[in-house]
Amino acid sequence: MTWQERRTVTILSTILAILCAALLIVLGIRYQENRDLPGEEAPAVPGAVTDPGAFTSLFYENGSTTLSFSLNEEGDWIWDADPDFPLDDAVITSITELLTSWKPQQTITDSATLESCGMDNPTATLTAGTAQGGAVTMLLGKATTDGSSYYMRYNGDESTAYIIDGGLYELLCVPIYDMCELPQLPQLTEDTIRSVTIQGAAPAEGERGVTTYLAAQRAEGEDSVTTWRSSGANVTDDETVRALLSDLETLAFEKCVDYRPSDEAATICGFDEPAAKLKVEYVTDTGVEQTLELTIGLPLPDGSGRYTRLGEDTTIYLLPTAALDPLMRVSVNGLEG
Repeated sequence: MTWQERRTVTILSTILAILCAALLIVLGIRYQENRDLPGEEAPAVPGAVTDPGAFTSLFYENGSTTLSFSLNEEGDWIWDADPDFPLDDAVITSITELLTSWKPQQTITDSATLESCGMDNPTATLTAGTAQGGAVTMLLGKATTDGSSYYMRYNGDESTAYIIDGGLYELLCVPIYDMCELPQLPQLTEDTIRSVTIQGAAPAEGERGVTTYLAAQRAEGEDSVTTWRSSGANVTDDETVRALLSDLETLAFEKCVDYRPSDEAATICGFDEPAAKLKVEYVTDTGVEQTLELTIGLPLPDGSGRYTRLGEDTTIYLLPTAALDPLMRVSVNGLEG
């Protein structure tokens, strides 16, 4: 290669290097202009509420159920259809938190896409009111292709739609009875139980079912040692008795099945002729004598548990089958079965 050729190559290489450097500078400037600054948040959605505590009412439809909630004078959420319903407001507060913290996965303004979002036949609608008289509205259209998100129209703005996470819709589908605050059954241990009475179903009208009575005997000064007797016999080591006492210690309702049930519903659940009745006399940690009474109805169709009532409360709860196995066996056969 002659020196003229080497000179030409050098000049061309220099020009190429300058052009590359210029291109990098331009790209760097554009990146700097377009990148998010540290700590900078996405543009706020018009009309968005940022404080979950600002909401005082909530009304929504999910395609099959309509529910309405509001804050009472004490600042507690209540179910408007029945203010006395023992509402666990965890679902409600989760909804209000999502209403103030949601972020759009995608913002849509294209008219063709807006027409296909499913807003004409919404999956769910929601209105949340504030103490100042304002309101936030959400209309959920169809689900996205993967089913994990939903198209949403905010505050009636028909020119824009958002794609949001499906967590909100899942909360809107929680049944009201799953929001019931369940009664806490007492901690029943061998040290606190005084007696256990189990009565089985009556074989005929006017007759009494199999009745088993367990009494705890504790020698003075030996509170940690309990002897269990039934019909005079020492049944402390009986396997069924041990299983029964173990289940009583962990007894807990699983869910509410029906609040304020009709007489027909109570009959269907088996409370006209209960399968078993349980009565436990016990002493609290403070030394107060108390009684727990449960009425056991029919099993659920899926066999997962039995319909149960607590004392004089007409509400129907679910006790899981596993917690009732020895109790039901004793109710039918006593300790001889």
